[in-house]
Amino acid sequence: MRSLNVIKTPTGVQAPHPLVTLRGNESGLPSHDLPSVESLVASLRPEEPLHCIRPLAITAAARAFAAGFPGDVLYAVKCNPEPAVLRAVWAGGIRHFDCASIAEVELVRRLFPAAIIHFMHPVKARFAIREAWTKHNVRDFILDSEAELHKILEETGQAAAAPSVTAERPGLFVRFALPETGAAINLSQKFGAEPEMAAALLRAARPVAARLGLAFHVGSQCLAPAAWGEAIAMAGEIIRAAGVPVEVLDIGGGFPVAYPDMEPPPLSAFMAEITTAYEALRMPGLRLWAEPGRALVGGGASVVVQVQLRRGEMLYINDGVYGALSDAGALRFRFPTRLIPARPRPGAPDAPFGFFGPTCDSLDVMRGPFFLPADVAEGDWIEIGQLGAYGACLRTGFNGFDRATLAEVRDGPMMGTPGYGPERE
Repeated sequence: MRSLNVIKTPTGVQAPHPLVTLRGNESGLPSHDLPSVESLVASLRPEEPLHCIRPLAITAAARAFAAGFPGDVLYAVKCNPEPAVLRAVWAGGIRHFDCASIAEVELVRRLFPAAIIHFMHPVKARFAIREAWTKHNVRDFILDSEAELHKILEETGQAAAAPSVTAERPGLFVRFALPETGAAINLSQKFGAEPEMAAALLRAARPVAARLGLAFHVGSQCLAPAAWGEAIAMAGEIIRAAGVPVEVLDIGGGFPVAYPDMEPPPLSAFMAEITTAYEALRMPGLRLWAEPGRALVGGGASVVVQVQLRRGEMLYINDGVYGALSDAGALRFRFPTRLIPARPRPGAPDAPFGFFGPTCDSLDVMRGPFFLPADVAEGDWIEIGQLGAYGACLRTGFNGFDRATLAEVRDGPMMGTPGYGPERE
């Protein structure tokens, strides 16, 4: 295997803990020459978590989504801000980025000076609005309250300006709340104006907006294409009630990926539902936006952990809910797993296991079940897949278990096609 340069670097903007990065594409190594996960494990025999980024899978998923969606695609940076991931998304043709903090804005602008950045957190600090507007050429801001509207106008220098003044104005997007959609995480419990208030906010924002948009989010990991159709119809009712021109409908994220007990419909089913609902609005001047995160990068990363102790059907491993496996804890997500044995031995039938993480906290537990060969033992490695979304970026330094290695690999996703279950008619 080609020897890779080892450097110290933080991962993205959300996990400033020690991370050794094995440079791949960034140092000019062609994608087809990247190492495989198994070859890396054989060479490194890692005793701390090994995060494996799959740039080819991420790029393919980004291209597929952009090709199928009838509008502009904004990558939701919070889902995974790792620079190697952002570069793979960019390679897939994505030029718009949905940022939720000034740190994300700074990261994207540093990596991609020509990127179009949209500040899509409904509640923002004043300094963040001000810096995004003045330093980073961010022109679009989302809101879900009258107070946030005034904050945006004040910090972008619009509050004292009459509507007739020709000074540059921000793009303003009103987010409305949705009823329960059956998504894994309901995001309307925290953000979103009720329909009547959303219409009022559209009317209030119209005179001071360079462009006006309406937005929603069906919730994270939503398996039902119909949820988007129903939300788009609801958006049409709000726009008609507002009685003012609206240029953009932002249908948010929530597009799912495959997990062992969650196989979403094919990408084409979501796009068909969205297109049909959009056409039914009969608003030809209304442009569609989407903010996918998980759908682009969910299949694009894994973590290789090592078994430190076996106690019956529970395995003590060196990563956990305070590391890259947060969703396997409280949310009880199951992830695909495979064993990489420390030494060759005959195969054994699969059996269900649970995991304990490395910290001293008893809440650091992942019940699964995760299926692995019944003879799994201390020293073996386990690759845990579909962790490109909300995996390594949620790492903490709790209890001192914050060291890990990151590498780019040539492997494909551990489940399905990049971002979705098998395409089928």
